Amino acid sequence: SVKLFAHGLDLRILESINPRYTTSQYWKATSLSAYFAPTVLVGGSLIYGLTSGDEHAKYQSYEIVTGFVLSSVVMEGLKKAVNRTRPGDAHPDLVFPSAPVHGQSFPSGHTSLAFSTAAELSIQYKKWYITVPAYLWAGSVGYSRMYLGKHYPSDVIGGAVVGVGSVYLNSWLNKKFFFKSYYDKKTHSN
Repeated sequence: SVKLFAHGLDLRILESINPRYTTSQYWKATSLSAYFAPTVLVGGSLIYGLTSGDEHAKYQSYEIVTGFVLSSVVMEGLKKAVNRTRPGDAHPDLVFPSAPVHGQSFPSGHTSLAFSTAAELSIQYKKWYITVPAYLWAGSVGYSRMYLGKHYPSDVIGGAVVGVGSVYLNSWLNKKFFFKSYYDKKTHSN
Protein backbone atom coordinates (compact mmCIF):
# COMPACT_ATOMS: atom_id res chain seq x y z
CA SER A 1 0.00 0.00 0.00
CA VAL A 2 0.99 3.65 -0.37
CA LYS A 3 1.28 4.12 3.41
CA LEU A 4 3.71 1.19 3.77
CA PHE A 5 5.76 2.40 0.80
CA ALA A 6 5.92 5.93 2.22
CA HIS A 7 6.96 4.65 5.65
CA GLY A 8 9.53 2.35 4.05
CA LEU A 9 10.97 5.22 2.02
CA ASP A 10 11.00 7.42 5.13
CA LEU A 11 12.93 4.74 7.02
CA ARG A 12 15.37 4.05 4.15
CA ILE A 13 16.23 7.75 3.85
CA LEU A 14 16.75 7.97 7.61
CA GLU A 15 18.98 4.86 7.57
CA SER A 16 21.16 6.45 4.87
CA ILE A 17 21.64 9.60 7.00
CA ASN A 18 21.87 8.15 10.52
CA PRO A 19 25.23 6.46 11.24
CA ARG A 20 25.55 3.62 13.73
CA TYR A 21 27.84 5.78 15.89
CA THR A 22 27.05 9.49 15.92
CA THR A 23 30.37 11.05 16.91
CA SER A 24 29.97 14.41 15.20
CA GLN A 25 29.86 17.19 17.78
CA TYR A 26 28.96 19.60 14.97
CA TRP A 27 25.54 17.98 14.38
CA LYS A 28 24.88 17.74 18.11
CA ALA A 29 25.66 21.46 18.52
CA THR A 30 23.56 22.31 15.46
CA SER A 31 20.62 20.42 16.94
CA LEU A 32 20.96 22.26 20.27
CA SER A 33 21.15 25.63 18.49
CA ALA A 34 17.45 25.24 17.68
CA TYR A 35 16.73 26.29 21.27
CA PHE A 36 19.39 28.97 21.67
CA ALA A 37 18.83 30.97 18.47
CA PRO A 38 15.07 31.52 18.99
CA THR A 39 15.66 32.44 22.65
CA VAL A 40 18.22 35.07 21.64
CA LEU A 41 15.97 36.39 18.86
CA VAL A 42 12.87 36.60 21.05
CA GLY A 43 14.69 37.87 24.14
CA GLY A 44 16.78 40.43 22.31
CA SER A 45 13.91 41.69 20.21
CA LEU A 46 11.54 41.91 23.15
CA ILE A 47 14.03 43.70 25.39
CA TYR A 48 14.97 46.16 22.64
CA GLY A 49 11.34 46.73 21.65
CA LEU A 50 10.20 47.41 25.21
CA THR A 51 13.17 49.54 26.32
CA SER A 52 13.94 51.58 23.20
CA GLY A 53 10.67 53.44 22.83
CA ASP A 54 10.75 52.40 19.15
CA GLU A 55 7.11 51.59 18.37
CA HIS A 56 7.95 49.51 15.30
CA ALA A 57 10.50 47.42 17.22
CA LYS A 58 7.95 46.85 19.98
CA TYR A 59 5.34 45.52 17.54
CA GLN A 60 7.96 43.38 15.81
CA SER A 61 8.86 41.81 19.15
CA TYR A 62 5.19 41.07 19.89
CA GLU A 63 4.85 39.47 16.47
CA ILE A 64 7.94 37.30 17.03
CA VAL A 65 6.68 36.14 20.44
CA THR A 66 3.17 35.35 19.19
CA GLY A 67 4.62 33.56 16.14
CA PHE A 68 6.69 31.26 18.33
CA VAL A 69 3.75 30.62 20.64
CA LEU A 70 1.45 29.71 17.73
CA SER A 71 4.10 27.44 16.20
CA SER A 72 4.67 25.68 19.55
CA VAL A 73 0.95 25.16 20.14
CA VAL A 74 0.42 23.71 16.65
CA MET A 75 3.51 21.51 16.96
CA GLU A 76 2.54 20.11 20.37
CA GLY A 77 -1.07 19.56 19.22
CA LEU A 78 0.14 17.59 16.20
CA LYS A 79 2.54 15.53 18.33
CA LYS A 80 -0.34 14.46 20.57
CA ALA A 81 -2.79 13.91 17.70
CA VAL A 82 -0.43 11.87 15.47
CA ASN A 83 1.35 10.12 18.38
CA ARG A 84 4.10 8.67 16.17
CA THR A 85 6.76 6.55 17.86
CA ARG A 86 10.36 7.79 17.60
CA PRO A 87 12.38 5.93 14.97
CA GLY A 88 14.90 4.60 17.51
CA ASP A 89 12.08 3.08 19.56
CA ALA A 90 10.21 1.72 16.53
CA HIS A 91 13.30 0.33 14.75
CA PRO A 92 16.07 -0.25 17.33
CA ASP A 93 18.03 -2.50 14.95
CA LEU A 94 17.99 0.04 12.10
CA VAL A 95 18.09 3.51 13.69
CA PHE A 96 20.72 4.50 16.25
CA PRO A 97 19.85 7.63 18.26
CA SER A 98 22.81 9.57 19.64
CA ALA A 99 21.10 9.44 23.05
CA PRO A 100 17.89 7.80 24.25
CA VAL A 101 14.83 9.86 23.41
CA HIS A 102 11.21 8.89 23.74
CA GLY A 103 7.87 10.55 23.18
CA GLN A 104 6.17 11.59 19.99
CA SER A 105 8.13 11.98 16.79
CA PHE A 106 5.89 13.94 14.39
CA PRO A 107 6.55 16.81 13.79
CA SER A 108 10.11 17.63 14.80
CA GLY A 109 10.02 20.34 17.47
CA HIS A 110 13.64 21.39 16.91
CA THR A 111 12.98 21.78 13.19
CA SER A 112 9.75 23.68 13.83
CA LEU A 113 11.58 26.13 16.10
CA ALA A 114 14.43 26.57 13.62
CA PHE A 115 12.10 27.22 10.66
CA SER A 116 9.96 29.55 12.80
CA THR A 117 13.11 31.54 13.49
CA ALA A 118 14.07 31.64 9.82
CA ALA A 119 10.56 32.67 8.79
CA GLU A 120 10.48 35.43 11.44
CA LEU A 121 13.81 36.77 10.21
CA SER A 122 12.61 36.70 6.60
CA ILE A 123 9.41 38.58 7.49
CA GLN A 124 11.12 41.13 9.71
CA TYR A 125 14.19 41.93 7.61
CA LYS A 126 13.41 40.93 4.00
CA LYS A 127 17.10 40.87 3.06
CA TRP A 128 18.57 37.90 1.19
CA TYR A 129 21.77 37.99 3.26
CA ILE A 130 19.69 37.40 6.40
CA THR A 131 17.01 35.11 4.94
CA VAL A 132 19.28 32.69 3.04
CA PRO A 133 21.63 31.94 5.98
CA ALA A 134 18.62 31.66 8.32
CA TYR A 135 16.96 29.03 6.13
CA LEU A 136 20.28 27.21 5.56
CA TRP A 137 20.74 27.04 9.34
CA ALA A 138 17.13 25.82 9.81
CA GLY A 139 17.69 23.13 7.16
CA SER A 140 20.88 22.03 8.92
CA VAL A 141 18.94 21.71 12.19
CA GLY A 142 16.45 19.44 10.40
CA TYR A 143 19.28 17.35 8.95
CA SER A 144 20.89 17.09 12.39
CA ARG A 145 17.70 15.58 13.81
CA MET A 146 17.89 12.79 11.24
CA TYR A 147 21.66 12.35 11.55
CA LEU A 148 21.23 11.96 15.33
CA GLY A 149 18.48 9.35 14.78
CA LYS A 150 15.79 11.39 16.53
CA HIS A 151 13.34 11.91 13.63
CA TYR A 152 12.19 10.53 10.30
CA PRO A 153 12.52 12.78 7.23
CA SER A 154 8.72 13.28 7.22
CA ASP A 155 8.95 14.53 10.84
CA VAL A 156 11.50 17.12 9.73
CA ILE A 157 9.40 18.19 6.73
CA GLY A 158 6.35 18.43 9.00
CA GLY A 159 8.32 20.55 11.48
CA ALA A 160 9.45 22.90 8.72
CA VAL A 161 5.89 23.30 7.41
CA VAL A 162 4.53 23.93 10.92
CA GLY A 163 7.27 26.45 11.70
CA VAL A 164 6.99 28.49 8.50
CA GLY A 165 3.21 28.15 8.18
CA SER A 166 2.53 29.20 11.78
CA VAL A 167 4.74 32.27 11.52
CA TYR A 168 3.17 33.44 8.25
CA LEU A 169 -0.33 32.77 9.61
CA ASN A 170 0.55 34.69 12.76
CA SER A 171 1.86 37.62 10.72
CA TRP A 172 -1.34 37.72 8.69
CA LEU A 173 -3.53 37.49 11.83
CA ASN A 174 -1.59 40.28 13.51
CA LYS A 175 -1.92 42.60 10.50
CA LYS A 176 -5.58 41.72 9.95
CA PHE A 177 -6.89 41.63 13.53
CA PHE A 178 -4.65 41.95 16.57
CA PHE A 179 -2.37 44.87 15.65
CA LYS A 180 -4.52 46.15 12.78
CA SER A 181 -4.60 49.75 13.98
CA TYR A 182 -0.79 49.87 14.20
CA TYR A 183 -0.29 48.41 10.71
CA ASP A 184 -3.04 50.63 9.24
CA LYS A 185 -1.35 53.70 10.73
CA LYS A 186 2.05 52.52 9.44
CA THR A 187 0.67 51.94 5.90
CA HIS A 188 -0.93 55.40 5.73
CA SER A 189 2.21 57.16 6.97
CA ASN A 190 4.40 55.66 4.19
